[in-house]
Order: sequence, then C-alpha cells, then structure tokens
Amino acid sequence: METNSYLDMELLRFSTAGSVDDGKSTLIGKLLYDSKSIFQDQYEAIEESSKRRGDETVNLALLTDGLRAEREQGITIDVAYRYFATPKRKFIIADTPGHIQYTRNMVTGSSTSNLSIILVDARHGMVEQTCRHTFISSLLGIPHVVFCINKMDLVDYSEEVFDKIKADLEAFSSKLNVKDIHFLPMSALDGDNVVNKSENMDWYKGSTLMYLLENIHIGSDYNHIDCRFPVQYVVRPKSEKYPDYRGYAGRIAGGVFKPGDEVAVLPSGFTSKIKTIDVMGGSLEEAYAPMSVTITLEDEIDVSRGDMIVRENNQPNVEQDIDVMICWLSDKKMIPGGKYALKHTSNDVRCIVKEVKYKVNVNNLHRIEDDKEVNMNDIARISIRTTKPLFFDKYNRNRATGSLILIDEATNETVGAGMII
Repeated sequence: METNSYLDMELLRFSTAGSVDDGKSTLIGKLLYDSKSIFQDQYEAIEESSKRRGDETVNLALLTDGLRAEREQGITIDVAYRYFATPKRKFIIADTPGHIQYTRNMVTGSSTSNLSIILVDARHGMVEQTCRHTFISSLLGIPHVVFCINKMDLVDYSEEVFDKIKADLEAFSSKLNVKDIHFLPMSALDGDNVVNKSENMDWYKGSTLMYLLENIHIGSDYNHIDCRFPVQYVVRPKSEKYPDYRGYAGRIAGGVFKPGDEVAVLPSGFTSKIKTIDVMGGSLEEAYAPMSVTITLEDEIDVSRGDMIVRENNQPNVEQDIDVMICWLSDKKMIPGGKYALKHTSNDVRCIVKEVKYKVNVNNLHRIEDDKEVNMNDIARISIRTTKPLFFDKYNRNRATGSLILIDEATNETVGAGMII
C-alpha cells in the first residue's frame, strides 16, 4: 500500500531563474540539503569538489551544475533537472541559466512549471534579467511566481531594502498577467527562510520557501472546464482475450471525462458516447487533466493519431491561420515565408510563416516594429498558416492545447516554441 500512496502524491514542477550569481544553484542545494534529500555519498563528493576548488565551505551549488564548464565557471549553462520528495509532495526542479544568451533554455525549463522562483540579489534589486524572467514567466502562463530576495545577509537583513525591492517588483508585475505572487527575504547560503524560519529577520511574518512549495494550491492550475483529449495511439491488441478491443490512448489536456459522456471526434465531427476509460489495472469512473488513459467509444468511428476527442457542445478553435507568440531557439534566424514542420499536441502538420508582426523588448515590454529579423532568444508575434487545421485553445486558457513547436525539416532541430494568442 505504501508505494501506491507515494505514486499518488501530488507533483509540483518548479523552475528557478534569476541573474548570474544570484544564488539559484546554491538555493536548490540548500533546499535539498536542509530537506534531507541528498545522499551521503553525494554530499561527500561535493565536499571533496569544494576543497579542490579552494572553497571555505561546502559549495552546495555544485549539486545542480552538472556540466563541467558550469562547475569551472561557477555558472549554470543548461537546464538542470533535479527530483526530490518530502512526505507531502514530489518535486521536479528545473534550474535554468541566468545569462541573456540562455533565454531559450529558460523557456524550455519553465514551459511545464506550476511555479517559478525568481531570485533577486538584495544588493542590486530589480535588474534587467529580473524583468526578462518575470516577463517570460508571465508569457509561459506560469500560475505562481515567488520572488526570493536573496543575500539579505549582505544588506544586514534590512526590512527597508526588502520593502523597496518588493515595491519595484509589484509595480513591474502589475503590467503582466501573473495571478499569484509571493515575496520572500532569504539568505540561501545560510539557509534563512529556505527550509527553516530565519532568526535574523524576525520582522518577516510570512512562510518559508519550503512551506510554500509544499502547500501552494496547484489543483486548479489545469483547465478542468474544456474537455480535450488528443489521441496519441490507437490500441488494438487483437488477442484472444480482447479480440475486438479498440481504445484511444493519450494524455488528457483539459476537462473531466466520464463513461456515458457524449463526445465528438475532430476533425471528422462524428459523435459517440464514451464506453469505458481504462488505465493499467482497471477502469475509471472519471478522468481529468493531466492523466494518461485509454478511452473506448460505443460506436466504431475512424479515429487516428492527431485527432481530438472533445465534448459535442464545447469545441476548440479549428483554424489554419494562427497568431503565435514565438520564442526563437535556433542560431539560424527565422525565414519569413519559410516552411517549417509544426507539432501541436499529438498532431503533426507543416506550416509557412506568413509575417512577423513585431518583436518584444523583454526589458521594458515595448514592441519593436521597425526590426523584424527574428534571431536566437528573440520573442516575436508572428502569423502562420498550417497545411491542415489545428484544434486549439488560446494559450492563456489551456497551456497544453495552446502551445506548439516549430521544427526545421532539414535538420529536425526544434527552432521555435510558440504560444497561440
């Protein structure tokens, strides 16, 4: 029984961002260490590594910086994923880089997060990278943002410094679409307000970071209103036990499905009723996002990969001309009029870039309309036309059905990550 309860524990995905040397990797190291999520041999290896580098204390940042170049320079270059669990929840951390030239890495690391931790150096306050990371968190529709004002020990744990930075961040965030914001004063190096309450900042009455991560409500982060089930695979075992079984497997992207529900299949528009919802080891009375299930229907309908099962009276947009906010990931610039492969849910199509409307200056949120050349790390609004219709919702309504990627057909490289607006 014990294993089941562990498997059923809620999973919180969170990412960390911030300028270089704000202490992201140190914070994660401290979080893992203080919550007793590091094995003894891991700790000893870091201890050894820290001595070799000449560090006075054990450098916990080395836990997440896996690339040799990162450890040598003391910076994060690629996204480092770490997994840990407490008795309350399971966590996946994406430690994303701070440098401007790694903006694309932040987009990939944060795209599936429920929560974004943005570190701010108490000595420098809100800097260009803070604006950039807050904007990207808002663009990616991350529901919860926690600003950790770090290195408070270097400003004598001053409440005035914290209040000033908090006011600046509130003013900037008010222009963006961020629903739930928290502010935390901390010292990651000393562990103040990371897992344990800080004795140096008794003026702060809020919760610690660990308490926040364990208790923040993420159940309503998914769209449970619009029923969307992109079909990934048709299950036909043709075995003696199941000679006529025909099920449609995939991951629910939105809504709640129950046996007996009247559904429509896109693009054909044929209707039927859900017969059963099957999972490993049995059937379910209801299923919701983000569960992976196999749905069987009452009628024999032709359904294949890329189709979408939806409610008859609540259907997504079905269009070929689409406006997208794109983050460009490739070092080859975007070709206006260029043809790209496009992946949206389980659907594979091709598309042409019709026009670049504007780029966004992520530091001040202004539109750049006179320079429309989209290079690596640029964020731009473009319009595309696809070879066949996509079934989508706006990104701010459903992250799963509102996101897509562009792929260079020649190299198979993912060149752009897009949010449908």
